[in-house]
Amino acid sequence: MNEQIQLMINWIEANLKNQFSLDELSNYMGYSPYYCSFKFHQVTGISIRRYILLRRLYLSTEDLANNKKIIDVAFDYDYSSQEAYSRAFKNIFGINPKEYQLNKLPVQSVVKLTINKNGECFKMNISKKIEVEKLHNKQSELFDEDVMHILNGQVMYEEFKKNRLMGDSDYAPFNEAMCVNATTERIFDKEFTITRAAGHHEPVEGYIEKVMAPLANLFHKEYKCIVLWFGEDMFCQMNLLTILSYLEQSGYEGKVFLNSFREDEFKVNQTELKLGHYNFVYKEVLVRHTKPTKELIPVMYQAINIYLDLLKEDNEVVNFINKNKELSTKELIQRLFDLFPTVGYGDAQYKELINKVR
Repeated sequence: MNEQIQLMINWIEANLKNQFSLDELSNYMGYSPYYCSFKFHQVTGISIRRYILLRRLYLSTEDLANNKKIIDVAFDYDYSSQEAYSRAFKNIFGINPKEYQLNKLPVQSVVKLTINKNGECFKMNISKKIEVEKLHNKQSELFDEDVMHILNGQVMYEEFKKNRLMGDSDYAPFNEAMCVNATTERIFDKEFTITRAAGHHEPVEGYIEKVMAPLANLFHKEYKCIVLWFGEDMFCQMNLLTILSYLEQSGYEGKVFLNSFREDEFKVNQTELKLGHYNFVYKEVLVRHTKPTKELIPVMYQAINIYLDLLKEDNEVVNFINKNKELSTKELIQRLFDLFPTVGYGDAQYKELINKVR
């Protein structure tokens, strides 16, 4: 069946700029429209129409970045008008096409699904060193001693620190998963520490050693610039939102850069961020679980939508687990990794979710 789904994906990709017809796809495949829709969703965890919507809009960002006229981009991707395209674009990315074209802000990647015979999507690894060298040539001042680089997780931190990828700067990991468990309005204070430790089912002392201690320099030293290395998935973006909120709470006045990247393709998109509203958004989203009322960079806007959707009992990930409960936990986790890269959960989060569903 996976070979049949790949054939569907290949046909869809070849027709992304044409008017989509489920009947034409079903005729090509030799199955009924219902069967095609059902099997596509069962294997990929996403509906055909949703896949097409996200792929078209993501590919359109490349045309916008090349300054193609918005109305031409709209018609290229089978929208009836520029207005219809703009509405769909803003609904997914949180800004309109013109704003994106002017600012070139990072968005979540929606790449073509590629499934092998075991139902697993192929991964691609690109050398981090090459990408970092490009950044050094572009912004050499971000490698100075009075710069701090905060990296999403211990593994990335150890790789960067061991190889001194960012020169003489300070390095620190943020070893958290802010997309799960309760949090508090003030970040890194006593109440926050107790609340987060309880959510992770670990002693306060262990939480301090794992999460707080590595960030000691952030609490006690002054930096002219802080560079935040966070992936574009929801997991990383909720961690990013937390750090940005803390910088505002602590009154940080230096520059802040976001180095956003995809886990499977280490291509860095560097953006200078302006502090001022992230603490407000943090309280809206992670504390009160409501939609943000402030304008955000597209990649964070998309991540927040995913986060809020995952709080619902009938979200796409839960539905996929329900439909594939016969798989072993190990195989099911691998499928979830492959099919929901924008979520960014780790083994622990998926195991807990699988056990809860079962």
